Amino acid sequence: MATKIRLQRHGKKGKPFYYIVVADSRAPRDGRFIERLGSYNPNTNPATIDINFESALKWVNTGAEPTDTARTLLAQKGVLYKKHLQGGVKKGALTPEQAEVKFAEWVAAKETKVESKKENLVKAKLDARKAALAQESKKKEAKAAAIIAKNTPPVEEIVAEEPAETSAETTEAAE
Repeated sequence: MATKIRLQRHGKKGKPFYYIVVADSRAPRDGRFIERLGSYNPNTNPATIDINFESALKWVNTGAEPTDTARTLLAQKGVLYKKHLQGGVKKGALTPEQAEVKFAEWVAAKETKVESKKENLVKAKLDARKAALAQESKKKEAKAAAIIAKNTPPVEEIVAEEPAETSAETTEAAE
C-alpha cells in the first residue's frame, strides 16, 4: 500500500484550513486517512504550522511520500532536514551528537527568522496606523481652516468698516 503525506482541506469558502495527514494514495482528498500529523493555517501571517514532529519523521523514514505542499511544510519544520542528518549518521559522515548540534543550530536560526518577520509585520502595522492618524489630523486641520475662513468676514468689509468708524469718531470729536 502506497502512503502519502498530504493535506485535507477544511474550513469555509475563502478561509481554508488544512490537516496534514498520512493516507493511502488511492483514498480521496478529504476521505479516509491513516494518521493525522498536524495542521496548517494559511490565513494567519505568517502561516501557522503545527506538526507532530516525531510521528512525521517516523512516516517519512518508513517511506511515506509527501506531496509538494506537504514537502514544503515538512521542510519548514525541519522534518526533512532531520531525515537528511540521520542519513549522514547512518553513513558515518556524522556522529549523532554532531547531527543534534547542527539541527539545534538550524532550528534556532529558523526561529529567529520567523520572529523577525513577526516583528516586522507588527512594526509595519504600527507605521501604517501612525501614517493614517497623521493624514487624518491633516484633513481635520484643513477642515477647521476652511470653516474658519468661511465664518470670518472678507478683508474688504473690514477695511471698508474701519474708515467709516474713524470718520464718525472725527465728527464726534469735532463737535
